[in-house]
Amino acid sequence: MTEVTMTLRQMGGTLRRCDRVVLTALGIVAALALIVPAQAVASLSFTLGALGTIAPFIAFSVLIAATAKATGADQQIANVFKGRQAIMITAAALFGALSPFCSCGVIPIVAGLLAAGVPIAPVMAFWISSPLMSPEMFILTASVFDLQFATAKALAAIFMGLGAGFATQALARRPAFAEPLKAGRGGCGSCGTPSLAQGSGTVWAFWRHPERRKTFRSEALANGWFLFRWLTLAFIVESLMVAYLPADAVAQWLGSDQWWVVPASVAVGVPAYLNGYAAIPMVNALVNMGMGLGAALAFMVAGGVTSIPAAMAVFALVKRTVFLWYLALGLAGSLIVGFAYRAVLGL
Repeated sequence: MTEVTMTLRQMGGTLRRCDRVVLTALGIVAALALIVPAQAVASLSFTLGALGTIAPFIAFSVLIAATAKATGADQQIANVFKGRQAIMITAAALFGALSPFCSCGVIPIVAGLLAAGVPIAPVMAFWISSPLMSPEMFILTASVFDLQFATAKALAAIFMGLGAGFATQALARRPAFAEPLKAGRGGCGSCGTPSLAQGSGTVWAFWRHPERRKTFRSEALANGWFLFRWLTLAFIVESLMVAYLPADAVAQWLGSDQWWVVPASVAVGVPAYLNGYAAIPMVNALVNMGMGLGAALAFMVAGGVTSIPAAMAVFALVKRTVFLWYLALGLAGSLIVGFAYRAVLGL
């Protein structure tokens, strides 16, 4: 049996195992085409545009993960982080606060890091802090609000990244955190990827060895298909949220300066997709309608860390315990940040 035939059979088996995700995405589009044809076109256009934007990150993470496994460097990468957790968590939180990834865009990078064997604690620090701030977002936030609010959001990104990293480190010895990735990526990942023999060492010119080429190809196909199918479904859902969760409805719910608006803002912000750049004028409008700055910050942070589209991909990527922990970190961090900023402002 040739390598090409084996690869095609693996892809065929993968497609059969992934029917639920593929059929769900196709079913949503088909239902929209029958009920709201205009929205079906809009959702497809939105999804293709989002996939096009995120494609470089998907390709990067897939190639990095496949190369690390094919060369045997994945264990070397993991070893670099051992014994340096505090330094790595701090560096990951700071780097995350400077990186230009949204809650969906960071997932391919996280998938690549976890597949390469990087411990969960520094990955979680990067994972939580990355969608919250970037140099461009800092400048735009300062221009629309003021320097104080932009600085508060930047500090919130770092604080939440550090808190998430060190809190996760305390749980790192638990089985779910020691091996955070789902077996086979939810039925569609590297379960069919041939593993290299233990002690085979690191070989950078992996393409010279048939078994390493096979490992690279299988890993790239498995991870690429996993990310593509789940993010496609996530973006379809996101397109519906953007269409049917209008800003004026959110403004009506949250346009107040009462204390309860902070937890209400987090409750709305966590599931709702809130693109960091698009959120700035929206939240500015809420502030002009009477929303307190503490609630505004909590809303922006909660919407930046996670959302239903991002959570769908995370759920497929990691074990349930890690998934719930990720949601809890986003929820708790957003609440702390919102109330802390209210206290700083003397409200």
